Amino acid sequence: MRKVGALLAVASLPSKYGIGDFGNTAYEFIDVLAKMGMKVWQVLPLNPLGFGNSPYQPYSSFAGDEIYISLDKLAELNLLNVSDLETFNEFSSKIDYVSVRNHKIKILAKAFKNYLKNENLLNEVAKFSKNISWAYNYAVFLTLKKVNNLRPWNEWEDAHKQWINDRKFDLEPYGEQIQYELFIQYIFLKQWSELKLYANSHNIEIVGDIPIYLGFDSLDVWENQELFLLDDKQNPTFIAGVPPDYFSATGQRWGNPLYDWDKLEKTGFQFWIDRLRGNMNMYDVIRIDHFRAFDTYWKIPASCETAIDGEWVEAPGYKLFDAIYKKLPEIKIISEDLGDLRPEVLELRDHYNLPGMNVFQFNYKVNSDNSLMSKAENTVVYTGTHDNDTLIGWYLGLSKYKRKQIKNEFKASEQNITNKIIIEVLKYKANYIIFPVQDILGLDNSARINYPGKIGSPNWERKLSNFDALNNKVKYVNKVINL
Repeated sequence: MRKVGALLAVASLPSKYGIGDFGNTAYEFIDVLAKMGMKVWQVLPLNPLGFGNSPYQPYSSFAGDEIYISLDKLAELNLLNVSDLETFNEFSSKIDYVSVRNHKIKILAKAFKNYLKNENLLNEVAKFSKNISWAYNYAVFLTLKKVNNLRPWNEWEDAHKQWINDRKFDLEPYGEQIQYELFIQYIFLKQWSELKLYANSHNIEIVGDIPIYLGFDSLDVWENQELFLLDDKQNPTFIAGVPPDYFSATGQRWGNPLYDWDKLEKTGFQFWIDRLRGNMNMYDVIRIDHFRAFDTYWKIPASCETAIDGEWVEAPGYKLFDAIYKKLPEIKIISEDLGDLRPEVLELRDHYNLPGMNVFQFNYKVNSDNSLMSKAENTVVYTGTHDNDTLIGWYLGLSKYKRKQIKNEFKASEQNITNKIIIEVLKYKANYIIFPVQDILGLDNSARINYPGKIGSPNWERKLSNFDALNNKVKYVNKVINL
């Protein structure tokens, strides 16, 4: 049965505290989706933001970022007073990550002090630390990272760097800091679980998004060094990316360390199974970014400044997914199968009956037969993703001649072209149809969330200042979904 949904990062929700979080506006957004008749909310990764505030360079593939914790929900637990809830950039449409983080950390520190006096919560966090396999190591990782002025783990003092292997370094002096990180992760998962339960109770699935690769400066790499291509100084020898393509003439040099697939295979791909099992608890459906690297991946020498110099290397995709489905038969995966693909990528995808992605901006051809796109069922159709222009930005970027052709094909004007495209896309046979909220609102490129291949501002900074415009769209969206 077809499901229609919206794509919006949690960070992009309106908020009194400068960035979207798991608080009241997240629940309000779910209410809006339900009124629209939508059944899906797709989010971006919620892991701790790494380099460039990118959700695709996380400090951990299991942990969550404290920046998404709702301060209002902490007050409901009596961990904060109303007087502690200082608003910050309440009506801003741009996220100032440094300032937001500094603001929230001060208030979270107050909540932590009150937590230390709450025996019930202390017991709950102790159980959490014992039962969640990654929790304590992550708390140690982040504590030691802060002790080492946030430098990458391979630049720490030797005793700190080796703790993950020998457990010799005495962590007792850092007990309170470690307890703080455990408290943060407990609260993060508690709040997210409650929010997901609310979404599911409104018949809305949460589609999560996980990057295939991990940030080098992460717990994952620190505690699994043997599973990545590193040299004797723990530096990556080869890194991930893609060759020159639609987005970049020099390719995209992501910098993530590459997996040692031979060693992963010898473990039965346990790291991947554990990672996906954890995400199954977080989300109803998991979109895996850059699916093609399970077939062949672009291997770039770490010494190269661009992604031009590299080679395609085969990955053990069938062995991996056989292992995944043996251990996790109920898992639901969306394969991000975009880009210049060889046929074997699609064969791998179809062998496991995985839905791929069909992006209107990439695949729609003017004055052509678009029936293959419109009739495909086992797919997820998007007008665009977080890596694309907004729909109106894409349209305005076309030549005047092509814009005229598209207006003629959709019987549209400059003012209603995005609405006409959305109505047309809703006629597709796809199992899932997902619209970025920016496209529902008809926003231009000033609302674009990411420019692939670029680092820093304005990437990942755009947010809604309020829900007024979205609420004004409720009746219209509900009507066109049910046409």
